[in-house]
Amino acid sequence: MDPVIAAEGLSVTLQDGARLFRLEVPDLALAPGDAVALTGASGTGKTLVLEVMGLLRRPDPGGRLVLRGPGGAVDLAQVWVGNPGRVPSLRGGAFGFIPQQGGLIPFLTLAETIALVQRIAGRPDPAHAAALADRLGIADLLRLRPDRLSIGQRQRGVIAAALAHRPALVIADEPTAALDPGNAADALGLILEMAADSGAAVLLSSHDTGLVGRFPLVRRRLQIVPGTGPGGAADRVVSRLSRPDAMTVAAVGA
Repeated sequence: MDPVIAAEGLSVTLQDGARLFRLEVPDLALAPGDAVALTGASGTGKTLVLEVMGLLRRPDPGGRLVLRGPGGAVDLAQVWVGNPGRVPSLRGGAFGFIPQQGGLIPFLTLAETIALVQRIAGRPDPAHAAALADRLGIADLLRLRPDRLSIGQRQRGVIAAALAHRPALVIADEPTAALDPGNAADALGLILEMAADSGAAVLLSSHDTGLVGRFPLVRRRLQIVPGTGPGGAADRVVSRLSRPDAMTVAAVGA
């Protein structure tokens, strides 16, 4: 199956005075239904990968980030250069986001937040929103605002909002970090199950390798390139995503 999104030779460089951090993504492709977990030590750029893949951060010149949809393929890296005004609509339509914290609008009810996500994407679908809420066990909570919900209920609301507009790719940054182990497993299972049912791909980051190992996720590791960072050139750090031949697939129940 053709990938819904594919990065090739993508990089992001951050610089603060003489200090430089460069993230390199040689290749990363996800087809509908794929689920990939980014692992690696703190500071290796997991969140940065999610940001550049989800059109939240502009990549360096020279790479490719191709999104395939019903209207054909578009190189998002070139959109940043040639038509940056198009970025927000592409981001709102193609991606669903599950952040580590937040993700809901404090002054809106769950129902209003979910409906707003659909309107931004140009895909209003009350029936789909209701079905998601029912599957996630929050149908009775849709009239409540986030401050009236438990942490677990808020996370389920975020999942509903991320999937409400039928995105091609769900991007989740440490989506279970604020949950206890039991709720964390339930939440990750729901994200993967519901994304697969809708045909979306999932790209997530996690420090919890034990939790990741319980699900059939393809793992891609970020690591500092030898010769940079601590013990090397401390003012120039390069972190690189492992290539496909370094991928391992976690076994269910491991």
